[in-house]
Amino acid sequence: MVFRSYMDIALEEARAAGERGEVPVGAVIVAPDGTVAARAGNRTRELNDPTAHAEILAIRAACAALGSERLPGHDLYVTLEPCPMCATAISAARIARLYYGAADPKSGGVAHGARIFSHRQCHHVPEVYDHIDAKPSEELLKAFFAERR
Repeated sequence: MVFRSYMDIALEEARAAGERGEVPVGAVIVAPDGTVAARAGNRTRELNDPTAHAEILAIRAACAALGSERLPGHDLYVTLEPCPMCATAISAARIARLYYGAADPKSGGVAHGARIFSHRQCHHVPEVYDHIDAKPSEELLKAFFAERR
């Protein structure tokens, strides 16, 4: 089986989020057959919802489309290391594999900070692949925050 990254779609969603004035983070969920089940970018400001992170929105949409609260066999691509809230949702949704771009030493919940998947209480741990297209993800975030400082 040949690996095909879907990070390009996540980056499209991140760019669109940045254009809306949101922190430029994008996510895409891929079904076991390779089709895109859902895609989303951050919408916390637009929706006045602190839980409207790209990962959460994509998980919600994919679960609704599938008619299930779980996404076994599905992959999640996200441009930034998930925060603890999103990592917990990834576990609860039973995502099979997590691919993320930029590391988040300040607010990450996978390799930094809370490290949700290493807790005994974590019922499901996905396979994790980091630094997938990290450079364009990092550049988007740096440019976004440079404009605001």
